[in-house]
Amino acid sequence: MNIIDELSWRGLINQQSDEEGLRKLVDEKAISLYCGMDPTGDSMHIGHLLPFMTLERFAKAGHHPYIVIGGATGSIGDPSGKKAERPMQTMDQVNHNVEALSNQANKIFSNFTMVNNYDWTHQIGILDFLRDYGKLFNVNTMLNKEIISSRLEVGISFTEFTYQILQSLDFLTLYRQHNVQLQVGGGDQWGNLTAGLDLIHKAEGQDAKVYALTIPLLLKADGTKFGKTAGGAVWLDPKKTSPYEFYQFWFNQDDKDVINLLKKFTFLSKEEIDKLADAVKTAPEKRLAQKTLAEEVTKFVHGEEALKTAEKITEVLFSGEIQELTTEEVAEAFHGVPSEEISSDPINLVDLLIAVNVDKSKRQAREDIQNGAIRINGERLTDTTTEIDPKDSFDGKYIVIRRGKKKYFLAKIN
Repeated sequence: MNIIDELSWRGLINQQSDEEGLRKLVDEKAISLYCGMDPTGDSMHIGHLLPFMTLERFAKAGHHPYIVIGGATGSIGDPSGKKAERPMQTMDQVNHNVEALSNQANKIFSNFTMVNNYDWTHQIGILDFLRDYGKLFNVNTMLNKEIISSRLEVGISFTEFTYQILQSLDFLTLYRQHNVQLQVGGGDQWGNLTAGLDLIHKAEGQDAKVYALTIPLLLKADGTKFGKTAGGAVWLDPKKTSPYEFYQFWFNQDDKDVINLLKKFTFLSKEEIDKLADAVKTAPEKRLAQKTLAEEVTKFVHGEEALKTAEKITEVLFSGEIQELTTEEVAEAFHGVPSEEISSDPINLVDLLIAVNVDKSKRQAREDIQNGAIRINGERLTDTTTEIDPKDSFDGKYIVIRRGKKKYFLAKIN
């Protein structure tokens, strides 16, 4: 299957500058292509996965992907999709984010080439910038780009106005130095991508074979934007979103969304995904499609060992056998649950529930204990006089409290 046909089947194509031209090009030879990422934070989130996994698909088809880390563009701010100016980061913060993102991307996408657009922009003087590049951009054309026109009512600084010139310079530089012929980006980047095509054609000639392709905004079946949770973004940094939380995010996807997500976020074949689609219809209670999705994406981002740990934690929490977890696994499993710090001194069970905010009153705590609603480290306790020694569990660092069937709390021992 031609890579363009595969992307189309997976629903990964929004806009193309020249569909037939690109299709012919990738049939004729292996090409170089790229996608950019600005260092607005020190970790990627799952919103970054879609374009970069698209590049990975090109790589598996024999092509050569580049990731451009925006050390230059990230220092001025992309106006796309923003209602107001982004707060300017210090260069120290930009450089910190560049290093963190580069290390993260290299671990996940080990066969990509990583470059930083600061390397080819920081020595360009203002006069050279205006004469060599600014002269090739028509202000009227720039104003008509959606990324700019959407901001005119509230205002846009000259700094952000020039963003598309810098991004276009990325494409031109990569074309000249590495024969990069395709830029991939999100749907909101179409104006920036086409500006890059225009610059190359003006600088190198209309016969330059360069192309742009955007990926659609990913929506859930109910029309809401995919990728956010009640707690915010789902990060690829395991310190921000643990592999267990990451696994659970994918496992908890709705039946209406899971097949679409399998197409976009896994490398499973059409035949494999069709079988999972049948399983959703015939045995939805088994959640085989969701389990496969969680396994595939977690393994791709965090590796085999992290996947095994996430699956173990999932099984243990389902069975309630908390004592089977290691101290490190407890920290991962209960990363986001309500927690309080307590001392290492032995504590009465009722007082423990109050200290960790499991219950608001001693009367309620006693009732919960006597009714069998309280489990400490997996063990149901019904005696209100029980003394808990924090040093007895999980290397003296944690006490796991469960109230009812699903409500967990964590006592951290200081």
